[in-house]
Amino acid sequence: MPRTVRTASAGIAAALALGLTACGSSGGDDVAADKKQTLTVWAMGAEGEKLADVAKVYEKANPNITIKVTPVGWDVAHQKLVSAAAAGNMPDVAQMGGSYLGEFSELGVLEPVDTKTFRQKDFFPAGWKQGEVDGQAYGVPWYVDTRVLYYRTDLAKKAGITKAPTTFKEMQDLATAYQKKAGTKWGLSIQPSGLDTVQNFYPFLYSAGGEIVNDKGEAVIDSPAAVKALKEYGSYFDKGLSNKSVQPGYDVVKDFGNGRVPMFFGGPWHVTLLNEGQPQLKGKWAVANVPTDESSVSMAGGSSLVISKDSAHKAAATAFIKYLTDTKGQADWYERTKDLPANTAAWTSGDLADDADLQIFKKQMDTAKSSPSLPNLTEVTDKVDQAIAKVTQGKASAEDALKTAQSQIEGLVK
Repeated sequence: MPRTVRTASAGIAAALALGLTACGSSGGDDVAADKKQTLTVWAMGAEGEKLADVAKVYEKANPNITIKVTPVGWDVAHQKLVSAAAAGNMPDVAQMGGSYLGEFSELGVLEPVDTKTFRQKDFFPAGWKQGEVDGQAYGVPWYVDTRVLYYRTDLAKKAGITKAPTTFKEMQDLATAYQKKAGTKWGLSIQPSGLDTVQNFYPFLYSAGGEIVNDKGEAVIDSPAAVKALKEYGSYFDKGLSNKSVQPGYDVVKDFGNGRVPMFFGGPWHVTLLNEGQPQLKGKWAVANVPTDESSVSMAGGSSLVISKDSAHKAAATAFIKYLTDTKGQADWYERTKDLPANTAAWTSGDLADDADLQIFKKQMDTAKSSPSLPNLTEVTDKVDQAIAKVTQGKASAEDALKTAQSQIEGLVK
């Protein structure tokens, strides 16, 4: 889920200032699912456009239900949701990513998930986890994504390497060989600074056994594992293997195509971008799981579907979400959008089962880790972004940068 520049706690404060104090009650009897009614649904970005088509199919099979889908741009999604929450006018169903769940659950505007209808075991663990806050599920996983390693196989062969790196040492060895033997400008593209640099850092952090905040809600970003991970991350910049100055909006796909960048961490959408935008690379690249440190762990992303606590159409909303997240609905959504299914049963047939590259993503999702569900998550990760930038720009050691971040984050999670 794309994240916009915002301060979560400020959003909560603004909503509370507008009078959001009693959104916890449903305010009336719930309409039975088989009664004639209209469901309001907000979905973000491209998903909003595609979901309208799915809604039409659903309406034909359920003529008593009218679904009003409102596409919302990611750039305005957070503010629209905060405003709707403050006014007590949330849609019946909304799409939310993990960075929103903590905030809106704290506002008291979300209905807890009916765990008899939606079973945790049916979904990827990390997908389910990002819909939870303090052990309570508020979001049903809709689709997931994670990051894996993309690398140029033709340039690796030129550099004398014929297999994917399986450890972090092998990945740095390959990055070095790309430069020295295959003549690439860089060895690995990872973000040096700026908003959400942490997303590039997650595979290093999680694979080393580190995290930002533990399950007890304690800041642990200065742990030995985290320091080790940041040292590894920073070493690519120290050795000139990664670019210290990357402009906002940088297109790694273009440089992957022209050979300046032979390796990067990317999501499932990069498969389509490469196939359609860099057709000359057919057969010259591959994906691989995140190399192993203590283990191979990447970040988990994606979106969940939530129901407003004030909705008078919870039964119908539950039925619609069930349709979207069962095996058939998930396979259909993948065909329409190429979003990776959150329901693991959808991976057992069709393209999802037969495509070797997609199975790399599935294997990565099996161990992927979601970000902590905090109402001020963006503030917390911003402190990690700052620490990473200090290291990549040579302004602080990993130990000192993370010690500072630890102190700052401790003040945010108390």
